[in-house]
Amino acid sequence: MSRHLDPVTLRLFVAACEERNIARAAAREALVPSAVSKRIAAVEAAIGSPLLVRGRRGIEPTPAGEVLLRQAREVLSALARTEAELTEFAAGLQGSVRVLASVSALAEQLPDDIAAFLAQHEKVRVTLDERVSSEIVRSVREGAADLGVLWDASETEGLLAVPYRRDRLCVALHPAHPLAKRRRLHFEQTLPHPAIGVAPGGMMDLLLRREAARLGTTLAYRIQIASFDSACRIVAAGLGLAILPREATAPFALSAGLAMVPLADAWAERRFVVVARGEGTLGASARQLMEHLRRQAQAAG
Repeated sequence: MSRHLDPVTLRLFVAACEERNIARAAAREALVPSAVSKRIAAVEAAIGSPLLVRGRRGIEPTPAGEVLLRQAREVLSALARTEAELTEFAAGLQGSVRVLASVSALAEQLPDDIAAFLAQHEKVRVTLDERVSSEIVRSVREGAADLGVLWDASETEGLLAVPYRRDRLCVALHPAHPLAKRRRLHFEQTLPHPAIGVAPGGMMDLLLRREAARLGTTLAYRIQIASFDSACRIVAAGLGLAILPREATAPFALSAGLAMVPLADAWAERRFVVVARGEGTLGASARQLMEHLRRQAQAAG
């Protein structure tokens, strides 16, 4: 079966699905139509199921074809990225590191720390993408990413985890809010007030929902928003309070004139880690970057 799913066949199948016509797909790939048909037929014979059917607008993928189309696009995209990265080595690149990070890590010091690393290692390429914590852990475990940066409340069992930075959750409040003059607050004190949810489905959202359930209530957000700066603007409009990391939102909160009251709950101090599958699985550049992030965190205290 695997011998039929080479990159050329995958590319021809994608072309056939996109063009909805074998002849046009063949012309696009500079082949004769019979060659395209033969390759697709070989895959169909191997799996024992049709991949394409003729519809009103031309050929269309069957349910099995939809699966192959989705996977083929992912495989071809990964191959294209790999080729692009390998090409850079011809131009003097000496290392490549893929890093996945949570929204909080990206909103705080991580970009600056990576910039400092690249200033010292000009021939290393670092790609940095935002993901939710569960995706970060899965990608690192599966080898799709070299390093992950996330909150240590995530399930990282079996991974190497190096301490990184910390932050503190605060309650962002409009200056006229009845809680705005408090020196600190417990999460329970915020529950009777209208609230703004940030990054639904993320680790912080899950934590707050869990703590609310422990206190015998359910969070019912007035508004849910994806980013910290948008949350600050909504709080500034007087639409509710939001629980946000101080380090990530201080510039937005200051410009909006918000009160940032620290949460006194023990879980409100968050610790971040840099995770990898293990020292032995990392290339030299990834090891150097992990060590650099550890030193940056130590220097910051």
